[in-house]
Amino acid sequence: MKKAVVVALAGGLSLPAFAAAAGELNLICAADVVICEKLVEEFGKAHSDIHVNMVRMSSGEAYAKIRAEGRNPQTDLWWGGTGDPHLQAAAEELTAAYKSPVLPDLRDWAQKQAEISGDRTVGVYSGALGWGYNTELLEKKGITGPACWADLLDPKLKGEIQIADPNSSGTAYTALATLVQLMGEDEAFAYLKKLSGNISQFTKSGSAPVKAAARGETGVGIVFLHDAVSQKVEGFPVVPVTPCEGTGYEVGSMSIIEGAQNPDQAKVFYDWVLTPEAQNLMPTAGSFQIPSNKNAVPSPEVPDLSKIKLIDYDMAKYGSTEVRKALLARWDAEIGGRAAE
Repeated sequence: MKKAVVVALAGGLSLPAFAAAAGELNLICAADVVICEKLVEEFGKAHSDIHVNMVRMSSGEAYAKIRAEGRNPQTDLWWGGTGDPHLQAAAEELTAAYKSPVLPDLRDWAQKQAEISGDRTVGVYSGALGWGYNTELLEKKGITGPACWADLLDPKLKGEIQIADPNSSGTAYTALATLVQLMGEDEAFAYLKKLSGNISQFTKSGSAPVKAAARGETGVGIVFLHDAVSQKVEGFPVVPVTPCEGTGYEVGSMSIIEGAQNPDQAKVFYDWVLTPEAQNLMPTAGSFQIPSNKNAVPSPEVPDLSKIKLIDYDMAKYGSTEVRKALLARWDAEIGGRAAE
């Protein structure tokens, strides 16, 4: 885990302030570390009276930490990562209800996340699930780039696929829940057992598989599409793909922790990061999700969800404690630890 204590900087963006609250803020950021650091830096410029302590974690790690600290919270705000663990935390009342004055300016899917959770979480960005493959590596090995979920079972891809562990990664849990909704639970686990024969590594981080593909360490990384786009934009020979059968998507979320030591400072960051000015910073840090504020300007590189075959992903069901625990337990029993030999 990387911890960065950021001293607030003078000057910077002139952004609306909805509250005044000097002091400290303890922040968990569950997105790529580059965007985490960018947001903290720019928040420091806008709110020089708040000293931010940021730690970067994957979604599953963040949820586990917040749950472990339930009786004595050390975290004030949890930003980013897939919505499912945020919804689970909300159901367990580990997070606090809060309605931002910016809420009416958000897209429907972001407001729906707040509605589902009783205002204990809110959508901050969205992105579709897919993968990225390394064209040079696959061509060298005579493998056609996979376009569908079924293509990932090609024996030629044995040892050439990486995906994260759904216990630690919200990306991988979204993949698991997507396949269950797309195929049915038993059929999805049968598929995953076959797929595991082609997987070389279950990574801890959701974006790590496509970074490995970009470096030529593996052929295919199953990730959110924006993570594949990010590698392509950086100049790597990566092709972003959304599967032909259909795919799920995430609503990256944000939650204030129940019993937080610095709730006023958390609300200042919460309100600020929902503004279009703050959300427009994301592409500058190589982050190509769809922003939740209707007035933010998506990068031209951001994948258009209207042109992707999306399933009707049931956020409430697959973000519930009961369903999430059951799926992860079955994954541990039937899939966990399996890798190509």
